Amino acid sequence: MNTSPAISLAQRLFEESGLASSHEPVDVMLVSALLERHYHVGGRLGRLATEKDDTFRLRTDSNDYLVKVSSPDEAEVVVALQTAVMRFLQGVAPELPVQRVKLTIGGDDRVVVKSNDGRTRVLRVFDFVEGPVLARTNPDAEQLAKVGEMLGRVDVALKAFEHPADRRGLVWDLRHFHQLTGLVDHTSNTEHRQLAQEVFRLFGGAIVPRLSDLETQVIHGDYSPYNVVVDPQSDEFVTGVIDFGDTMRSAVIFDPAVSLANLLGRAPDHPWLDACAFVAGYERARPIRDWELPLLPIAALARLTLRALITNWRAERVAERRDYLLSHAKDDWINVERAMAVPLDDVIAQLRKGCHGHG
Repeated sequence: MNTSPAISLAQRLFEESGLASSHEPVDVMLVSALLERHYHVGGRLGRLATEKDDTFRLRTDSNDYLVKVSSPDEAEVVVALQTAVMRFLQGVAPELPVQRVKLTIGGDDRVVVKSNDGRTRVLRVFDFVEGPVLARTNPDAEQLAKVGEMLGRVDVALKAFEHPADRRGLVWDLRHFHQLTGLVDHTSNTEHRQLAQEVFRLFGGAIVPRLSDLETQVIHGDYSPYNVVVDPQSDEFVTGVIDFGDTMRSAVIFDPAVSLANLLGRAPDHPWLDACAFVAGYERARPIRDWELPLLPIAALARLTLRALITNWRAERVAERRDYLLSHAKDDWINVERAMAVPLDDVIAQLRKGCHGHG
């Protein structure tokens, strides 16, 4: 059977992103033993729900830690990239509230675990960042600006970072978005398909011709409301930047696009209002080039559409989670539709007026 290049690219990206495999829980007793042996820490281990890794909260008498064990399908060098980014930021910008990596008693930042089938998994320990994630709060415009400013500061600090695995293939990397049109075939709803096709058209017309011109570097890749820890009582507001699992080298403009995609549903009557507040803050730390700014809302729409398409694709393959996945995709489609109801020129004017004019 012949596989089209587009389908094989999508399949490869899904595999490299860890979305094509099923989750294999690691034995909690093994994790406890490894923590005692390599870190000399022990306490109560509670499993946390996550997408790919096995993740635990370790409560000890003195501190709490986050313990992650990578999926057997995730390459060791990719896990090393994620850890290296965090350690790099701790070195060049220690004032940023990036989650800290705890070293073993031998000075290593990971423990390699051999599975029974010969594959390797990587155990890492981080400080536990206490507090609610942004998604659990109701930020005002200035707080959203502070969230944006923090990502700008992270992107500025990462400018010089390099790693052998930073050119990894990720399905979430919007540089590949225009090559994933085949995902539309897995969406049965006609209106959703039409929305997706319009977003692909916008992306193909505005962003694809400029892909090679966009400034690139290593980015966080998933600065979503679930990866930003906040304290509503603090003037700083952002108290933790966590989960560098989607770190990659890509266009810098795609980093804030992820955040914007997640903000499009917060104010149904003014779908781009919160996005504008976020970008205003981002530009305090890292001004966006004049010609790149109009690409940002299209990239945000592409990210939100991609998430909905991937969710539909996964729902076909994971029968037991089908209803859960499709209910989440439905919200994304609603938000894409609301956001696209505002003329793009108006959105760009809002961004320029609200945040770009004084940048």
